[in-house]
Amino acid sequence: MYIDVHAHFAQEGYDLPAEREKIRAAGVERVILAGDTLEHSRMHADIAAQSEGYFFTAGVHPSEAAEFSAQTEQGLRTLFAQRKCVAVGEIGLDYHWDTPARHVQQAVFVRQLELAHEHALPVQIHARDCCADMLALLREHRELLAHGFLLHCYSFGAANLDNFAALGAYFSFGGVACFKNARNVWESVAACPAQRILTETDSPYLSPFRGEKNSPANIPVIAARLAQLRGEDLAEFAARVAQNAHALFPKLE
Repeated sequence: MYIDVHAHFAQEGYDLPAEREKIRAAGVERVILAGDTLEHSRMHADIAAQSEGYFFTAGVHPSEAAEFSAQTEQGLRTLFAQRKCVAVGEIGLDYHWDTPARHVQQAVFVRQLELAHEHALPVQIHARDCCADMLALLREHRELLAHGFLLHCYSFGAANLDNFAALGAYFSFGGVACFKNARNVWESVAACPAQRILTETDSPYLSPFRGEKNSPANIPVIAARLAQLRGEDLAEFAARVAQNAHALFPKLE
């Protein structure tokens, strides 16, 4: 069974009936749609409710942190209670751009970690150009990570894997592992603990086929590349990924 633990469909221009059929035909049986705003989280909740094998996360991306409010929090709480909401996310830090201010991103990130802990949900984390601060915040708030967390599209290199794994991190890898100039990611894939590795697409972004719109239907291509990098049998690798996904996301059916 193949699984995509992180994809985006809301307002991304997919023909959903056709896309779901393509994904099913590729052998991908579970897709987790990642929220980045309250609006998109609600859209993903609606898609998941109407689609067998689809689940969602609810959260506010760091690039949208300045818009986080008490009203946003109340809306998220309603989504967290839904059966198919498997995690809080994607939340985190993104220092690639100058805004929102870093202290705003950090405050909203920690608040959503608190909400995840309150609702006994794991967390999907977006972390870009922020390794030191992310590690420091997770260490400082370790008590909020009791239900697990995922570093999606992990990009901090093999040297930092142990630091995050010690806090209970899972790590997902996608189409970047198929690129010709991604040695940093290749090394991370090879070094990732077997019980902590997951597959994702981050659709519609980061397709393994440069210049194409990504799809969860590409998970078999990504899984084959990850298995190759690890020197593992593909079927055994895919089975372990499925086990890992169910371990991190208990609400995943």
